Amino acid sequence: MNYIHAKLNKLFILGIKSNRIVACSLDDKINRNYQPVKSLDLKDGEAIDVYLQGINFPVRLMKKIFTNEDGSTGHLYLITNDLETDGNGLYKIYQKRWKIEEYHKSIKQNASLAKSPTKTVRSQCNHIFASIVAFCKLETLSVKAQLNHFALKYKLLVRSNQIAFEELRRLKCL
Repeated sequence: MNYIHAKLNKLFILGIKSNRIVACSLDDKINRNYQPVKSLDLKDGEAIDVYLQGINFPVRLMKKIFTNEDGSTGHLYLITNDLETDGNGLYKIYQKRWKIEEYHKSIKQNASLAKSPTKTVRSQCNHIFASIVAFCKLETLSVKAQLNHFALKYKLLVRSNQIAFEELRRLKCL
């Protein structure tokens, strides 16, 4: 973070763990009065400026509370070196980043980008192109079927196993 902020002069948004320790003011940082992020009394969407241990500059910390599908609650702590951004703006930017993470995960795991056995540049380019086309087809199917990529892949795998098992039974009968 020091390198990104000082040397590259770039802004960043990162998620941090709840046990990361922070100082609430410059005086607390100087006196080494740190506390875990989870012990701060932050409301949902609230953002405050803090000093992370090991970081030479203040960062804006934001807490987002969300409810999981199983009804449990989760806490997301985000930091940025952009001290002008409010909590809602910070979370909106993070959500855009998360969509990109979902794309990368799906193209690697569901479109087999990571399983490339290729050695030449041409075959690598062809494999990458085929993976992107497969991702686009998966995305089209997921919109039509209203399922995510992983559920679609699982459904296809189950169906292909059923067909293979039926063919095996048919061959045994011959």
